[in-house]
Amino acid sequence: MVIVAYFAKLENNTVVQVISVSNDVCGEPTLDFPDTCAAGRAFIANTLKFDGVWKQTSYNGNFRGAYAGVGFTYDPVADEFVAPVVEEPAES
Repeated sequence: MVIVAYFAKLENNTVVQVISVSNDVCGEPTLDFPDTCAAGRAFIANTLKFDGVWKQTSYNGNFRGAYAGVGFTYDPVADEFVAPVVEEPAES
């Protein structure tokens, strides 16, 4: 079984893409978050050659508030991903 880490690509603090990479390239089990984030970003930039701002996200919500999905925003002050607000239709 391959265990993976997830990374969200940000544009203007909005998640536009989420990818998975092997935990091995993030330095696990030797490293823990937040060190795994730096190792993962280096792999994304240097090996995958993907540009942009990437933040590690936790599928289980263990850090950064919630698992990031496309359309979520990143709050840099709280260091958390925030789900988009979905407006409920008005009752008639």
